[in-house]
Amino acid sequence: MIYVFLADGFEEIEALAPVDLLRRAGLTVQTVGVTGKTVTGSHNIPVTADITTDEVVLNEGVQAVVLPGGMPGAKNLDADETVSRAIAFAAERGKLLCAICAAPFLLGKRRLLKGKNAICFPGFEKDLAGAVISDKAVCRDGNYITAKGMGVATEFGLKIVEALLDTQTAAELRATIQSV
Repeated sequence: MIYVFLADGFEEIEALAPVDLLRRAGLTVQTVGVTGKTVTGSHNIPVTADITTDEVVLNEGVQAVVLPGGMPGAKNLDADETVSRAIAFAAERGKLLCAICAAPFLLGKRRLLKGKNAICFPGFEKDLAGAVISDKAVCRDGNYITAKGMGVATEFGLKIVEALLDTQTAAELRATIQSV
């Protein structure tokens, strides 16, 4: 199970592009409404989540936790106890933790990026607490994947597919979505 947490004010593309790619790859994904079943993105697009936080089950079936950015979405994620428990669960068990744009600050705040290569939306670097700031737009270091922002949401999603499956599957998926 891959949980993609959505809170009011989330960046729509940063959440939905990875969800789309993960599902195309045949992975099991559930969007989790942190602020209710219907969550409104930062551009006033309402999205109906698959489940709400009270339905999240943290067990060995969890493969990844994905945190989209956007403001105040990332702050709303940070304020939620289920999101905090999911981050801690994934970190303690070496599960994949993925955050894009402003959301890597949630990992930095919890001191999970210390000594890790990471990237975020410009201006949030100070919140990555001990991370080695990468010059890559999408960065993987162990079980952490971070990305700069909305413009690399597809690359972010493909990097998650690569981490959970393999490079070949991600390359094949990339080929199916490229324009001619």
